[in-house]
Amino acid sequence: MSRGIAVLRPEPGNRVTAAAIEARGRIAIRMPLFEVRPEPWTLGDAGEFDALILTSANAIRHGGPGLAAFRHLPIYAVGAPTAETARQAGLDVVCVGTEGAEALVAMAEAAGIRRALHLAGRERTLEAGGIVAQVIPVYASEPVAPRDVARLAASVALVQSARAGARLADIVDAAGLTRGGIALVAVSARAAEAAGGGWEQRVVPGDIASEGLIDAAIALAD
Repeated sequence: MSRGIAVLRPEPGNRVTAAAIEARGRIAIRMPLFEVRPEPWTLGDAGEFDALILTSANAIRHGGPGLAAFRHLPIYAVGAPTAETARQAGLDVVCVGTEGAEALVAMAEAAGIRRALHLAGRERTLEAGGIVAQVIPVYASEPVAPRDVARLAASVALVQSARAGARLADIVDAAGLTRGGIALVAVSARAAEAAGGGWEQRVVPGDIASEGLIDAAIALAD
């Protein structure tokens, strides 16, 4: 029997990923570890910047009416979901990165960008420096208490951020579950390392797009 695949990301991404897993005939364990909420923010002069960097679709979902100020800027986005959400908001996506924020910044710099603005989460990995002239938090991911934690036993867990990895480890240990019975599929080496050791496996697939993560999780679940 196929093992359950635990989806830990916040909504609305949680139900999207879970539905994709279920559409392939597997069991999805819907267990968001965080809830995303908007943060109040203001911007001085959008004309100071020559690009906008987005690493999460949550920046667009929770950015509010202030996003309209950036319709003239080229958008550099991490991941197809972020790019598609930006396009739906009327923003001009010129580059979609697949290898994380640092790689995306390098691509923007190579394209001639010199003063980029990063709309981000309150908890983030990319800070101001180099071509990233300013970082503005527009949303926050607050921890929520998961239900049915016992379902994590013998599961394959999708770890899509370093915070999720660290929190998963705390939850599993607090519940008295055995790490050695749970396999992890992580979006990055940083996310895998944040979960610590002792797991059945820690896999970081070469393709970290949503489908790539799901493919890797199904391979471990079957």
